[in-house]
Amino acid sequence: MQKLSLSKNALLILEHRYLKKNENGKVVEGPGNMFRRVARNIAKPDARYGGNAKKTEQEFYDLMVSLDFLPNSPTLLNAGRKLQQLAACFVLPIEDDISSIFKTLHDAALIHKTGAGTGFNFSRLRPKGDMIESSGFTSGPVSFMKVFDAATGQIKLGGTLRGANMGILNASHPDIEEFITIKSKENVLTNFNVSVAITDKFMQAARKNKNYSLENPRTKKIEKKESAKRIFRLICGQAWLNGDPGVIFIDRINEFNQTPKLGKIESTDSCGEQPLLPYEACNLGSINLSNMADGKKINFERLKKIVHSAVHFLDNVIDMCQYPLEENKKIVYKNRKIGLGVMGFADMLIKLGIAYDSQDGLNAAEKIMKFISKEASIASLELAGKRGAFPEWKNSVYNKKSKYFKGCHMPLRNATRTTIAPTGTISIIADVSSGIEPLFALSYARRTAEGKTLIYFNEELKKSLKENYMYNDEIIDKINKEGSLKNIDEIPDKLKKIFVVGSDIAPEWHVRMQAAFQKYVDNGISKTVTLPKDATVEDVEKIFMMAYELGCKGISVYRYGSREGQVIYLSSKRDEQITLSGFLRR
Repeated sequence: MQKLSLSKNALLILEHRYLKKNENGKVVEGPGNMFRRVARNIAKPDARYGGNAKKTEQEFYDLMVSLDFLPNSPTLLNAGRKLQQLAACFVLPIEDDISSIFKTLHDAALIHKTGAGTGFNFSRLRPKGDMIESSGFTSGPVSFMKVFDAATGQIKLGGTLRGANMGILNASHPDIEEFITIKSKENVLTNFNVSVAITDKFMQAARKNKNYSLENPRTKKIEKKESAKRIFRLICGQAWLNGDPGVIFIDRINEFNQTPKLGKIESTDSCGEQPLLPYEACNLGSINLSNMADGKKINFERLKKIVHSAVHFLDNVIDMCQYPLEENKKIVYKNRKIGLGVMGFADMLIKLGIAYDSQDGLNAAEKIMKFISKEASIASLELAGKRGAFPEWKNSVYNKKSKYFKGCHMPLRNATRTTIAPTGTISIIADVSSGIEPLFALSYARRTAEGKTLIYFNEELKKSLKENYMYNDEIIDKINKEGSLKNIDEIPDKLKKIFVVGSDIAPEWHVRMQAAFQKYVDNGISKTVTLPKDATVEDVEKIFMMAYELGCKGISVYRYGSREGQVIYLSSKRDEQITLSGFLRR
């Protein structure tokens, strides 16, 4: 039986957000009880497939209590409770008529109240000033985004958080300039991340300083030609200003669409890491890589066991989830997509003595993600043997794209297996770094949605300072002030190299790290390139182009100090607040 050990910050976030409360708001469930509730609920499908549900319950309980793996927040919140909606990611379609627009708004509200986020592509909506049937003129997609934003703001996500959306517009839409600049002012579309969907053709035109076509989605006619380079620079300039928009490389995403006969992928979920078909949903979970460091080596035997248990867990979640819409259930059951990812990668590198911004860091990323991806595919293959393949397997193109099963026809249980999510709150529970991000700072404060402030000081650094006889008030005060070791002269270079934080890392290393993981991730990756305050628009252009060239599926940036009201900040510099990654993207 695994022993549960949680930090003070983890206990605080669990109490405020996850644990059961009675009608008076009093907590009536302990953390261990929560994990038991989730394990018991998620183990139930095993009985249906001829397995031992009681044995599986203990396996899943140990998996979570050890903090080796945690599922996405809706599963922790809702499993074994009345709501029973367990998926984190949804994409909803929007057609060019008022009934479709407001049906989607209604559907999004049902999803938000269960604790999940939604993504939309508004590109089918006719442009601003275009004719409508009543002889009037439409106000365009951006105006309808504001309607969605206002509605989302009135709904508490799962009763704990504000709802989050992804709004996407194709670069070829006539209203693309309005879309790119919509968040240039504060407090506009505050419940949205926004991203521009960019094609290979657009990127080639931007490289060669050529024009591209803006097309009316209603008439399919070209409205005008535009300079791709100018629009690309406008995107980069706005991202430099306040972090939005990001970009998604839509052709690359569809290149890895395993079931194209069901439709094209047009959007991602609210944090950008999960491309999905219209109405599709996906449940996610993350392996704690910090726990996989065994001395100065990675314990691959332990990791293999966890991957197989986690794939089993996430496949069961599909069966136990009560989807808000019948359309969700229908397509989810056709593809059975899951998204197994990681958290605590930066912590793992520190324990291994490897610098994040180094070739060794990139090599470690590729090695560990290749292993996880391969074992996740094997686990899915084994489940297919016991439970059957996902129904669209025969119509899929998986065997053409797979790095492990290329050219063969072995059926898998899940159309996709891996995704790297932001792990915002579950990384607090596990007390590790988020996703594949570097450490934000070695000492910092984080403001929660409930208005609480959580204080952090890196435990591995504390241990190393004590080993080097440097753990004293003067050093601690300097670290609290700086958040980094970079400008503290007394700290030896060997520690500065290993205990690197996001602001210490050159932007290209952020991109290279994302690309290293993307090689072995089925879906996408939530990752933000952190830029220094004095970065230029040209720096952003280089980053976006580099991300495209290295095979990323999307990219977002954040320039230090460029937006107010973020949730993570150096405790001594509250006037310069910063998120870990991408504002809502976290």
